[in-house]
Amino acid sequence: MRSLHPLARAIAAAIGSLALAGTAFAGDVPAAPAQAAQDGTATPAAATTLTKITVAANRYDASQLQMDAVNTVNVLSADDLKYTAVHNVAEALGLLPGVNVFNTGQSYFGGIDGASRGEGMFTSVRGLNAEYNVNLINGVNVAQGMAYSRGVQLSLLPPSGLQTIVLNKTSTADMDGDAIGGTIDFRTPTAFDFSAPMSGSITASGRMESRARDYGDNGLGGGLAGEFQTKFGQEKQFGIYASAYYDKRNYVNSEAAAASSALNDGAWEFARTTASGDNAPGFDPVRNLLSTGMNIGTSSGDTKRYGGNVSLDWKVDDTLTAYARATYGYAKTAQNTTYLQIIPANVKYIPVGSTGFYEPMIGRIATRFWYETNPEKADLATFQVGGDKTLGGWTLSPSLFYSFGDNDRPDHVEISARNDQYSSANFPYGASTVMSYGADNLPYPMLTPAMNAQLNSVATMYARRAGQLTKSYSGQEKGGLKFDARYDFDDGGPLRSVQMGVKYSDAHREFTNRDWTTAKFTDGRSFGSLGLIDGGYSSVFPGVYDYNVPTIDQGALKRLIASHVTDGNLDTCSDLYINNWNCNTQRARETVSAAYAMANFKWGDLEVIPGLRFEHTDIRNTFWVTPRDAAGKEQVGYFARNYTHYDEPLPSLFVNHRDGDNAVYRGSIWSSYTRPAFVQLGGGSQVSMSADGLTTITEGNPNLKPIKSLNLDLSGEWSNQHGGHAMAALFYKKLSNYIYESGSNPVNAGTADAGSIQYVRPQNGGDGKVYGVEAAVRQKFQDMPAPFDGFGVGLNATRQWTSVDLGMDGFRHQRIQNAPELMGNAELFYEKNGFSVNLSYHYAGSYVSTYDYFGQNAAWDNLWIRPVTRVDLHAGYAFPHGFQVDLSISNLTKNYTYWSHVGRNSLAISDVVDSGMTTLLTAKYSF
Repeated sequence: MRSLHPLARAIAAAIGSLALAGTAFAGDVPAAPAQAAQDGTATPAAATTLTKITVAANRYDASQLQMDAVNTVNVLSADDLKYTAVHNVAEALGLLPGVNVFNTGQSYFGGIDGASRGEGMFTSVRGLNAEYNVNLINGVNVAQGMAYSRGVQLSLLPPSGLQTIVLNKTSTADMDGDAIGGTIDFRTPTAFDFSAPMSGSITASGRMESRARDYGDNGLGGGLAGEFQTKFGQEKQFGIYASAYYDKRNYVNSEAAAASSALNDGAWEFARTTASGDNAPGFDPVRNLLSTGMNIGTSSGDTKRYGGNVSLDWKVDDTLTAYARATYGYAKTAQNTTYLQIIPANVKYIPVGSTGFYEPMIGRIATRFWYETNPEKADLATFQVGGDKTLGGWTLSPSLFYSFGDNDRPDHVEISARNDQYSSANFPYGASTVMSYGADNLPYPMLTPAMNAQLNSVATMYARRAGQLTKSYSGQEKGGLKFDARYDFDDGGPLRSVQMGVKYSDAHREFTNRDWTTAKFTDGRSFGSLGLIDGGYSSVFPGVYDYNVPTIDQGALKRLIASHVTDGNLDTCSDLYINNWNCNTQRARETVSAAYAMANFKWGDLEVIPGLRFEHTDIRNTFWVTPRDAAGKEQVGYFARNYTHYDEPLPSLFVNHRDGDNAVYRGSIWSSYTRPAFVQLGGGSQVSMSADGLTTITEGNPNLKPIKSLNLDLSGEWSNQHGGHAMAALFYKKLSNYIYESGSNPVNAGTADAGSIQYVRPQNGGDGKVYGVEAAVRQKFQDMPAPFDGFGVGLNATRQWTSVDLGMDGFRHQRIQNAPELMGNAELFYEKNGFSVNLSYHYAGSYVSTYDYFGQNAAWDNLWIRPVTRVDLHAGYAFPHGFQVDLSISNLTKNYTYWSHVGRNSLAISDVVDSGMTTLLTAKYSF
């Protein structure tokens, strides 16, 4: 996004270049002033009031924060983030109950393209997809820079850039109302969270990706991080905390993409068919599937991330504090995908004896090569200034905030080569099946020697064209103000406090996508003659597929397409240049005004918190209209606008019972909602004319309703004061007006007739429900005799059920996207005398990723994700004088990190990614 405030951009650039980092503001987890550990890190003491939070330095502090909270929360401490080799905070969130981490979405790096980066990108909370969550950094709503979703790409943030993550699974009235799933708050400390007048640390890390080494690359990466805090002034009333990070990751991952080939190239059939190729009567379509082609390839590249936070705090006097905070994170990813393609052609259907059934006969196999770059530049920044003033029983907390975020895909290039560029003669086949399957359930192509030889000689294939270039830019900026006021009663009555507040936010977003396709070559030149090949890998998928595959010189590729692309190649979605330039441009302004009031009553150990929040939303979408005249000829388009308004009252009631310091029982009922994605409200308008005079207008729908939810939660937490903590929760969500994630496609598209005009617009679905149970326990056996008193175990598990009405016939009772029914984590650890070892196991069950993958208007062809299992190992030692070394290994058993398949009970048509094992070695010095 290029229209953001210059001052904000300048501040963010300064933070990025100086790599300064900053901190967190109040949330719903209470905390008292922190106590400092010997190394100067913050160790919060027990907390009893709704006030500012501090970081949780270790798991025991995190457990205490959870116990003290008035709502159901999970907390990841600084140690949780440190003792892991995961790539980013999305993967770290997978350690918590009720959270599923997935490595692909519905945007322009969806499907196997996103998954082949080999890192988690998004999270679902209690069965609800990423766009149903609110994401905060230091209490500030982060900008949503994604092109087609309200979700936030969490892979932008490394664990090293943060100290504490708080996941609110229930929402009190003072929290934003558009969080059906949960509110995730990423936090860092302030200088006043440390007891030492001055302290800091420097951390250096080295990373190794095993799959890259399988290809002969080094797979090495590393990073550097640091933090510093000091308090100054005559009474140490000023504090500054700053942290910074930089890291780089190099990867090469393996892909076997039969599902993608089936979707994009039609490489699928039914084993038994009708004469026209449809599924034969009486056959289960899922079990009748055949894969007739596939892509086999590599995904290689690197990701560079840097950023930081800074916090300035001033304790003016005992009644007034002020602060200014800023955060910035930047990630630049280079991703290059190389595919060897096996594509069926000239398919006919022949009788199977006298059975009345038919089977496909594949006339020939085309062997091809396809290559794409999938670069991404993403950034995310937050700024806030505010303060807290006490006046008698009042606490007044004003603040101003601003955030921007971008997810750009500049210079995406596709280029290909094929043996059948000029002739459809090669290669004759004449069989009904192409694949056999091994014990590993992977498909193995049954090709002739000539086909295999051609796949191993990409350089001799015919070059298709100089390439296709796509430029996409997406970003959002949002800012606003917030004012909270709380009055604490000290008369000993049941009413302990009343709290009220207002919040106003103003968000602007812009998305553009433009595409240029160069002309096909007609002179018979080979792909090798283009001068792009600069090496190769001897095995495209080591250990499985032994075809060799070339690597591409990026500089030569850029020069090639730059020398061929002209203005006349612009072909985004229309015929006229001005329409092609603007047809995929969308702008939106969204303002949200909110007010709330809540009270806190206490009768002994019983606490009751009623509340009411009201949110008013105005959305103005600007989009391009591409019209046609009565003869169907395209006309010059224009920008148009539509408007959407939402008014949502959101009542809530929280009841807590505390049985001393070691047990708390919570019950709550609250309401929440989620606004539809901007692309569904105000997507571009396309007009077409049929021969009989019917005008069809395909456009967004400003009348979409928000998705609403009535939520129930019952939970309990227990601490035994002997190194043990446990929690259990039951939850239920009743959904209405459900909308699933559909990327740029109209969700649940429906038609409405108005005379000779037919409108095709997105529509809401029907009702749904989510319910489940979560449980977690952690126990250190500290009362056992030495040395066994360092051992401990940790377990958490989630069992959930989801069902939604998508609004389409055949899809009335569907599982929610990205919501496994079963998830769990198990850990065996040892902590004593500075030595720590953690062996952990992670499991996430199967789930639906995409509905109706082949467009069969039925649910049998949903795209499913196989269960994911991962074993991680950590070992560390804290030496005297502030030096610590940690070794962490993620995916120790090198399981496949992504396996999607068409149909719940079939692996015949699958996409598979092998990203291997990640090893991270860190050395930290604290002073």
